Amino acid sequence: MIEPFVRPDVALFLNYLNALPGPKIHEIGAVAAREMTRAMRGVADLETGPLALLRDLTMPGPNGGTIALRLFDARATREPGPVLVFFHGGGWVLGDLDGYEPPCAEIARVLDLPVVSVDYRLAPEHPWPGGPDDCEAAARWVASAPAALGLTPTALVLAGDSAGGTLAIVTALALRDMPAAVPVIAQWAIYPAADLATHYPSYTEFRDGYFLTEESIRWFGESYAPDPTHWRGSPMVAPLAGLPPALVTTAGLDPIRDQGRAYAAGLAKAGVPVSFVEARGNIHGFLNLRKAIPSSQADLHDNLALLKILVAQGAS
Repeated sequence: MIEPFVRPDVALFLNYLNALPGPKIHEIGAVAAREMTRAMRGVADLETGPLALLRDLTMPGPNGGTIALRLFDARATREPGPVLVFFHGGGWVLGDLDGYEPPCAEIARVLDLPVVSVDYRLAPEHPWPGGPDDCEAAARWVASAPAALGLTPTALVLAGDSAGGTLAIVTALALRDMPAAVPVIAQWAIYPAADLATHYPSYTEFRDGYFLTEESIRWFGESYAPDPTHWRGSPMVAPLAGLPPALVTTAGLDPIRDQGRAYAAGLAKAGVPVSFVEARGNIHGFLNLRKAIPSSQADLHDNLALLKILVAQGAS
């Protein structure tokens, strides 16, 4: 068997991570795992950096509660235009607005677009379909140009990583079938769990030692408890024709890499314009590891250059 290519900075990070003593996140429960993840932020990722606008918002949730959001913009004022709605990763169990502040800020700066990050409900307290319900509601709320947002969206770009990549796809499907107030002109699925019903070779090849492990994937799935036969749980169950143009990003050393590859192929077969980028030699979660794995910054920028083209084409 040919050994996979591992970048030098990725190898250093994995050696450090795999040598750490103590329990793993799937062994300590959701609350403690969230605390552990928050503690990693300053070690793993870059600083938020300068922005003209960084504002917390709330909107009515579909369950009668509220959903917290965070608005990022490199400009203090803005003419009508596209807005990117971002759904964070974390296996539907972890992740929050603070942990994803640095990459969302970078996305807003590089794309020169306002970004709205969504703090959807997490499992196991709120299992499937709580996350999809919140993400769809948030996208529709942004599209409706509420006064609290302070923007006039003309289109949406849906984006997310890992579990959030799945939620971006699910939201794109929902808004294809029942459109929001403005169209979705692009989707960006970053190492998504797109097909929960199929076993792919990458799951076996990278099941241990590459940050995201088989044990943690199993724990996330048991906590979230999606229906893999339903498109809101496993989006590749749905027909893909008619979805907005897509950028699909995978990591070469990711156990769910092949799900992203399959989603990109499925879009192409369905006639959906798709760009595909694989971060060769990198791992799942690199969006939040740009300090620990410096080459991840170039991966992010390479993807944003392609997404910028998609957005420009969709907005023209």
